[in-house]
Amino acid sequence: MEKIALGADHAGYEYKEHLKKWLEKKGYSIIDFGTYSSDSADYPDFAHPVATAVESKEYNVGLLICGSANGVAMTANKHQGIRAAICWKEELAELAKTHNNANILCIPARHVSIELAEKILDTFLRSTFEGGRHARRVDKISC
Repeated sequence: MEKIALGADHAGYEYKEHLKKWLEKKGYSIIDFGTYSSDSADYPDFAHPVATAVESKEYNVGLLICGSANGVAMTANKHQGIRAAICWKEELAELAKTHNNANILCIPARHVSIELAEKILDTFLRSTFEGGRHARRVDKISC
């Protein structure tokens, strides 16, 4: 079972709380780096700890949620070992994992329903990296 690091700002707080319970019911091991309320919060304060936990391999994958998912993705992708992907539909989550070996899923809470967020997350977690020609490309991502 995968270990998942979670983080969100105020715009993603409610989705994070819902998806955290959803993941726990499915038996996943999680760590929640916050935020812990819907009060205004700065997304880097949560994206960096999630990225660090995944980059260190303490956690297999990460889930970051903010309004557009852009801020958390930009922040997480500053870490050399991170491939954070913004996904707003299931197909993108599958391709992010199978072709790009994404290790952090970024969901735009203001642009998807909670039901769709569950499907996106489920697709991401069930997908596996294909390797092959994709591995050559992924190996060229880090600076």
